[in-house]
Amino acid sequence: MTTKKSEHVLTQDALSSSADQLIGEFKSLMADAEALIKATEDHPSETINAIRIKALETMTGAKESLSNLEGTLTEKAKVVAEGADDFVHRNPWEAVGVAAGLGLLIGLFIRRR
Repeated sequence: MTTKKSEHVLTQDALSSSADQLIGEFKSLMADAEALIKATEDHPSETINAIRIKALETMTGAKESLSNLEGTLTEKAKVVAEGADDFVHRNPWEAVGVAAGLGLLIGLFIRRR
């Protein structure tokens, strides 16, 4: 049962890392889109102006959604961290074994390169 719990903690850490990376990439995409929208401000075409306004509205909504998602991920990360802390306090030797095993695997992968 403890092995499943430690695997669950590792999976949650990987998911959290992937989610953080995805949020970072999305923020970068948003910045690039804003720069593109600002670059079209000088064009007098009504069609471009309408598209720019719609894009700005969509980006505002996306920023709000991203902010909410970040808050949710932060809360989930805190819960996972508390679970990992609880696991380590209840099973210190298993935690040491898991950490040693991960260290060994990382060392082997680094050595191969």
